[in-house]
Amino acid sequence: MEEDYIRLIFGLKLKQIRTEHELSLAALAKLTGLSKSYLNEIENGKKYPKPDKIVLLSQKLSVPYDQLVSLKLDKSLAPVGNVLQSKILKEIPLDLFGVQEADLISIVAKSPNKVNTFISTLQRIAEKYNFKQKDFYAASLRSYQEENFNYFEANENAVNDFVQTHQLDLTHFNHANILENILRDKLGYTLVEEQYDFSNKLQGIGAVFVPSSSTLVLSHKLSEAQRNFIFAKELAYSFLHIKDRILVHPSIEDNNFDHVLNDFKASYFAGALIIPSTKIKQQLNQLFAHESFDAMLFNDIINSFNASPEVFYQRLTSILPREFGIKELFFLGLSHQPGTETFTVTKELHFGQQQTPRAYAANENYCGRWVARKVLENLERSNAQHEFDLQISNFSEDDKTYLVISSATKEPFKDGFNAGFSIGLLINNQLKKKLNFLDDPKIRKQSVGLSCERCSIEQCNERRAAPTWLNSIEINQERKRLVASIQNKYKG
Repeated sequence: MEEDYIRLIFGLKLKQIRTEHELSLAALAKLTGLSKSYLNEIENGKKYPKPDKIVLLSQKLSVPYDQLVSLKLDKSLAPVGNVLQSKILKEIPLDLFGVQEADLISIVAKSPNKVNTFISTLQRIAEKYNFKQKDFYAASLRSYQEENFNYFEANENAVNDFVQTHQLDLTHFNHANILENILRDKLGYTLVEEQYDFSNKLQGIGAVFVPSSSTLVLSHKLSEAQRNFIFAKELAYSFLHIKDRILVHPSIEDNNFDHVLNDFKASYFAGALIIPSTKIKQQLNQLFAHESFDAMLFNDIINSFNASPEVFYQRLTSILPREFGIKELFFLGLSHQPGTETFTVTKELHFGQQQTPRAYAANENYCGRWVARKVLENLERSNAQHEFDLQISNFSEDDKTYLVISSATKEPFKDGFNAGFSIGLLINNQLKKKLNFLDDPKIRKQSVGLSCERCSIEQCNERRAAPTWLNSIEINQERKRLVASIQNKYKG
């Protein structure tokens, strides 16, 4: 992007100087003897003039040569230059979203002042909400997943190729030692178990890969399901020939977007390997055919795979849209520290333009009627390994109703915290045809909000804060009505 950047900066500066001199392109062409089309290409960042042409422009516009060729922008265009020169545009594979670098450069070149205002606004918003580069990466990845309904044919095919290469039987594939043997025997990995202390600064680290010696250092606290997933991710990095990768499981630092994207590809591969689409599709068909929801069968399905509930629920977001045509859904991850009232949304996906429920940057109290919160609260009281529940939730804000299924477990890499995972399926005519148990009277029905601050439900025992956000809207509407009445009274 360096050459493009240099051309664009020159073009932006030339256009700015021409505008300050109140010259049209035609007028500048007449003044310099250069063609209008040539000058237009310079301003749009498509061409960089030769030194003699720069001298000519410098003389005719009365601007020092050094100022024209300098990459330093004045205050009004500095934010544009910062973004164009930043790592973000270099690192994010724009083609994932159907965007070409030339398109972005053309947009900036045509309306630099508007782009500058837009970028400055984004920067202020990011500063206000402490929005970091890794948050930008995460948001970009989430958009990529949502755009594709979290189903990626190339990765699914790669898993099938891997299975055939190693002659695996996925119908009975639930032991970590199978993957461990492939890592050791086929790829020459050395596996080491370390008893490092989760209570110190190493908390949150499950495994570390050392490329120079092909050594995978594992925490002694990993469950078999966690080991299974880490082994599957390592196999994915190798089988997919991914070199630019994160070396820590789970990721603690994302140096660039390629790391984030490659980590996702490896995780997707691991999930598809551990939870094969054919097997889970058969099991879900059996579950959906029942007239009443069979909780025992659902838990048996989860337990039939050597995978954590998080991996299982994530896999559902790929299988349900692709294999069952259920595309109106959301996935939500929550974190909770027992003994506190703080519930944090850690992960979310929204398919089919459904944006409820969603995370908020402000410190709002997520609705206590969410089944996602209830299973975490139940886990805190019971101290069990796994809590599960479901309910039909009607979100009062937009009057959308979902079947929401939730699980809660101990945080695998964070002592003293619990994690909850939910999948919500929008109840519409299509879903009613797919799931026979939706009319099961045993399924609890509940009106829910997004957060206490935004909730209009009255006489709610779970309320933790006043509906301040809604109150502010009502006050503003009342003010508008008052202003309208005054205007009407004195309109003459």
